[in-house]
Amino acid sequence: MGSGGMIVMDEDTCMVDIAKFFLEFTVDESCGKCSPCRIGTKRMYELLTKITDGTGTLEDIDALEEVALSLKNGSLCALGQTAANPILSTLKHFREEYVEHVVDKKCRCHVCKGLTEFYIDPEICKKCSLCAKKCPVNAITGEVGKVAYSIDTTKCIKCGACIENCKFKAVKKR
Repeated sequence: MGSGGMIVMDEDTCMVDIAKFFLEFTVDESCGKCSPCRIGTKRMYELLTKITDGTGTLEDIDALEEVALSLKNGSLCALGQTAANPILSTLKHFREEYVEHVVDKKCRCHVCKGLTEFYIDPEICKKCSLCAKKCPVNAITGEVGKVAYSIDTTKCIKCGACIENCKFKAVKKR
């Protein structure tokens, strides 16, 4: 990103989220002098936000690529000309992750909160209630020592407090 360097990531890195991370930087750094950079970076960030929130469409992926190419070719400075690189690179090499986010409403790395669902494995749950006590929105129900706990996904805000506090690793993401 801007230095000609290389960034190494593993299979647990969401490429869509990484593209969004780098784009957020360029949105903040744009001086706003030229329209392609001023408008293009914001538009790409909006499209990436839709995709990572689970509301994106296949047309949004195409629009993202089109805006990225326009930004790369029309910007006045190096920031604008390279701002599209993370998007174009991830679309070229990891397009299937974008499609999974849009079509399957799934983030394979469980990074994009809008596409992640928390659940409690009843086989592992020790019925201790620690997860329910730590849930800020009371989305977890069960009965101490008797009934395994479960998460009401309509109430869950995906804060992760349940995962952090479960000593038995019963809370999972999917």
